[in-house]
Amino acid sequence: MTKNQKTEELSELKKILIIGSGGRENSIAWALSKNPSIEQIYVCPGNGGTADFEKCICLNPKSKDEETIILECQRLQINLIIIGPEVPLAQGLANQLRQAGLTVFGPSKDGAQLEASKDWAKTLMIENNIPTAKHWTTHSQEEALDILRSFNQPLVIKADGLAAGKGVTVCETIDQSEDAIKEVFSGKFGTAGNKVILEEKIEGPEVSIFALCDGEKLIVLPPAQDHKRLLEGDKGPNTGGMGAYAPARLINQKELEELTELILIPTLEGLKKKKIKYVGVIYAGLMLTSSGPKVIEFNCRFGDPECQALMPLMGDEFASVLFACARGELEKAPKLTFNNGCSACIVAATKGYPDSPKKGDQIYINVESNPSLQVFHAGTAIDQFDNIITSGGRVLSVVAQGESFDKAFELAYKNLKKINFNGMHFRNDIGYQVRKISS
Repeated sequence: MTKNQKTEELSELKKILIIGSGGRENSIAWALSKNPSIEQIYVCPGNGGTADFEKCICLNPKSKDEETIILECQRLQINLIIIGPEVPLAQGLANQLRQAGLTVFGPSKDGAQLEASKDWAKTLMIENNIPTAKHWTTHSQEEALDILRSFNQPLVIKADGLAAGKGVTVCETIDQSEDAIKEVFSGKFGTAGNKVILEEKIEGPEVSIFALCDGEKLIVLPPAQDHKRLLEGDKGPNTGGMGAYAPARLINQKELEELTELILIPTLEGLKKKKIKYVGVIYAGLMLTSSGPKVIEFNCRFGDPECQALMPLMGDEFASVLFACARGELEKAPKLTFNNGCSACIVAATKGYPDSPKKGDQIYINVESNPSLQVFHAGTAIDQFDNIITSGGRVLSVVAQGESFDKAFELAYKNLKKINFNGMHFRNDIGYQVRKISS
């Protein structure tokens, strides 16, 4: 097939709908808007910064049910739907949209179990010889405590289901492990904690790798590194993520290719064995241990905030590649290029995050996005007076690119100082692994 034939078949991509309201969806919209053939990008429901980017507008129908979204897609003649968050994927939104004849980037309900059930994902890994930590799946507090006592070492305690990135406790002592078990089974994470995974603690740096899949083939993106803990020095509670950078220098291109063979391809093959046509992102969070890389967890969507760091590295053909994936035609996609340089992302959170974030405060932003600096909105909204206000725990991300990580982070932090809202909190040490930090 010639390049012109490929381009012609993918040129019908004019209108895109992105489902979601966070920083991930805001950054994807920005990246897709760089494709000159795209006419309009709708984000449902979007946030206070959606309309800041060319071609991007919020779509906020009166109802968010599947039937309404299908009707809106048909009315607007949407060519591609991208489902950003994990919850609608786990609930089967992609299935219902595909049944209506729509083209969707995002896995089916079955495929989304990769993230929606840690027990299911662990079973998939074991069946396909994908390296991961030793674990126990428990169904009651008593069973979990018995295993903890018999193992007699601190464990990692995980709610089986979706808990917005907060259902994992890495324990330093046996007492902490016991408290975490009791907390999950007490109902802190609702039905996500009906089953609890106890996992052996493993040590080493963490890195995230990503593949775009069309059900048969995959394309691997640059690796990234997230910072989960709320406070500097990687202290405090786990959050959805306080910052990220890409590409992660923990692994080189050869090692990324080896990880693709060791983890990503066997994962896709394992899904195919289960008769699951997986269309979307496979995100593997890895720990690089002294005995080799091991999977900590899988996600079935782009990470947040890793996505914000990655999107500025994507070439203009990114939209066409997602469209080809959604159609199961990755072989027809143009070659996905990656911009050279380093990308740094810092999250600004509001007071009380992650447990009880304060909302409704006005946000003052004196920064404009440009090719090397982006402000991606997450927990923001526009009030009745057209003010941008806080509406979630992680409020926005400042993302910058440079020829080195020192320069990228310097630019990001410099511009973060031009943003202000009540209780604004961010870590000053994001990217400490790859940059010099003055004391």
